[in-house]
Amino acid sequence: MLVIGVGFVVLWAVVTRGFSEPGGWRPGSDLRVFWSASHAVLQGQAATVFDYSAFSRIVVAATGGLPKSAFVPWLYPPTFLLFITPLALLPLPLAYFAFLAASASAYVYATVRVSGLAQGALGIATARYIVLAMPCVLVCAIFGQNGLITAALAALAIASIDRRPVIAGICIGLLAIKPQLGVLFPLVLVAARAWKVFGYAAVTAVLLALASVALCGPASLRLFAGNVGMARELLLEHDVRFWLASPSVFASLRLMDASLIVARLAQAAVAVIAVCGAWKVWRTTRDTAMRAAALATATLIVNPYVWHYELTWFGLACAGLLATGLRRGWLAGEQPVLLLAWLLPAYEFFNQVLRLPQVGPVILLLMLLVVLRRARIERTHSIRREATQ
Repeated sequence: MLVIGVGFVVLWAVVTRGFSEPGGWRPGSDLRVFWSASHAVLQGQAATVFDYSAFSRIVVAATGGLPKSAFVPWLYPPTFLLFITPLALLPLPLAYFAFLAASASAYVYATVRVSGLAQGALGIATARYIVLAMPCVLVCAIFGQNGLITAALAALAIASIDRRPVIAGICIGLLAIKPQLGVLFPLVLVAARAWKVFGYAAVTAVLLALASVALCGPASLRLFAGNVGMARELLLEHDVRFWLASPSVFASLRLMDASLIVARLAQAAVAVIAVCGAWKVWRTTRDTAMRAAALATATLIVNPYVWHYELTWFGLACAGLLATGLRRGWLAGEQPVLLLAWLLPAYEFFNQVLRLPQVGPVILLLMLLVVLRRARIERTHSIRREATQ
C-alpha cells in the first residue's frame, strides 16, 4: 500500500507537470493554509486570520495563489493557531516535510504503542511499517492535515492513562486544538474513573485556551464562532463534495437527498449508540487496544463534520483489531471488517471523483460492533480465568 501511494503521488506530479499547473491542487494544500496563518501570527496579525476576505489575501500573498475552487476560511479555534505558529520560521517546502515527518513519526509511535502491535511475532520494525503503510496516513499526508497529530495525541493519552496520568491529561488537553475530536474523552474518563487524568486534561485545555486568546485577542472567539457557522451552512449542510468525502451518517443521508431534520435526527440517534458503546468498553476493560478502537471509532461516528483525512483515528481501531486478532486468534467476520476499514480512507479520498454511494457510516458501525463483541468475549475469558485461579 505504501508503494502504491508513492506511485500515485508520482503520477499526480507527472500529470500536473510537477504540480506547476496554475489553479491546481498540490500536495500539502492544507499545510499551505496553516503556514500562511503562521505568517500572519508572526507579523502580529493573528486576528486577521479569522476574517475570511483578509485571510484569503494573506494566503495568496504568502503562497503565490490558490486553486480555482479553493475555499479557505479559518475553521480552527485560536488554540490551533497557537500550535502552528512556528511553521512560518521555515520555507514552505521544508515546513511541509518537517510537519509531515514529525506528525507521522508521532502517529506511528503512538499507534504501535497503544495497540500492542509490536508484541508477538511481528516485531517493532514490521509493526511500524504496517502503521506507516495504512491508507489513512497517506491521505492525511497528501493534504498536510493535522489528523496524524490529533490521533497520535489520543493514542498516547490512552496508552498512558493507567501509569502516567500527567502525560495522558496533557495529551487530552492538547486536543483543544481540534475540540470536536476530543468530545468523548470526558465521558470515557468518567467510565474509567480516571479522575486525575480528567483534572490534568482540564487544566491543560484551559491554559492552552487562555494562551491562545492572549495571542489572538478575545474577539477571535467570536470570529471563530462565525466561521464555524459559515462552514456548517456552506459545507456540512449543502456541499456535495464534502458529503462524498465524509463517512458520517449526516453526510450519507444528505447525499441521498434527505432533509436536514432527518439527517440531524439520524446522526443524533447513531451518536447515542456510539457513545453507549464507548462507555461500555471503557467501563469493562483496561485493554488499551480495545479502548483506543472503541473511542476512535465512536468519535468518528458522533461527529457530523468529519473528513477523510481524519480517518487516521480509524487507523487506531485497525491497528488494535489487527494486534488482538494476531495474538488471540480471529473471530468470525473480523478480517473482512478490518479490510474494509483499512481501505475506507482511500475510498473516501477518491469518492469525490468517483461519486459512489457513501458507505463510510456502515463500515464505522461494523467496526464498533466488532470491537464491542471482542471486548465482551475478552472480558468473559478474563472472568473465567480469575475464577479458576
